[in-house]
Amino acid sequence: MNIRSLGCNSVYDAGDGVSRVPEKGTYLFMLAKSSVRFHIGDSAFVCPEGTAILYNDKEQQEYSACGTALVCDWICFDTEGDREFIDSLELITNRPVRYADSEFITSLIRSITAEYYSLSSRRAKMLDTLMRTLLISFSESGSRREEETVQAAAPHYSTLVELREKIYRNPQQKWNVDTMAADVNMSRSYFQHIYREVFGVSCISDVISGKIEKAKEILSETGCTVSQVAAMCGYDNEEHFMRQFKKIVGVTPTKYRKQV
Repeated sequence: MNIRSLGCNSVYDAGDGVSRVPEKGTYLFMLAKSSVRFHIGDSAFVCPEGTAILYNDKEQQEYSACGTALVCDWICFDTEGDREFIDSLELITNRPVRYADSEFITSLIRSITAEYYSLSSRRAKMLDTLMRTLLISFSESGSRREEETVQAAAPHYSTLVELREKIYRNPQQKWNVDTMAADVNMSRSYFQHIYREVFGVSCISDVISGKIEKAKEILSETGCTVSQVAAMCGYDNEEHFMRQFKKIVGVTPTKYRKQV
């Protein structure tokens, strides 16, 4: 890995922050030491201190102070020669992750900063080892994120899980944002926000996933025609179903059936 730039205890006054278009192949790891507002796509997430994020090169790197000054540590790096290692970690990118104990990460970044500016003959090797440790720790915290999100989203979690199960059990229904929000007695905007927070995907993406998973099941277990499968999965238009199926699965429904 190659560190492009970094900062330790960087301070941004209230209202200030960072908005950066990433270079191809680069990542930005950021650990907030105070409240922070992350801007991801069309959404903004206000998070407490101890929250980290790993931006990849597909997302505008944008965050700002929230209320008071923002204090943070950050490292911009590329993965030259370490692509296989990065992929093996299955890192969560472009989503905030809360550390239960961020002190270890803070001390790790201090060590990385000190080593980055050192003239030691072991500098490159030490930086590689420290960066690997940082990313492994982030990966492990990310894997626990669902449990932490459950706590943050209480008392809505069980209700949302029930709705999600209903969506997957009934792909033939005409699910839309309004009907789903009404089902759990939430406003449209709040429902969309909390659904993505809990499950990591939009509610509409989940509806489509439920339809496609059901279609794959029917195609592999029955002799129903493609038109019948489309209708059983809630599609009024066979062509629309075929286009969506191929976009997600990578092959047409007919070819999928032949492969299984």
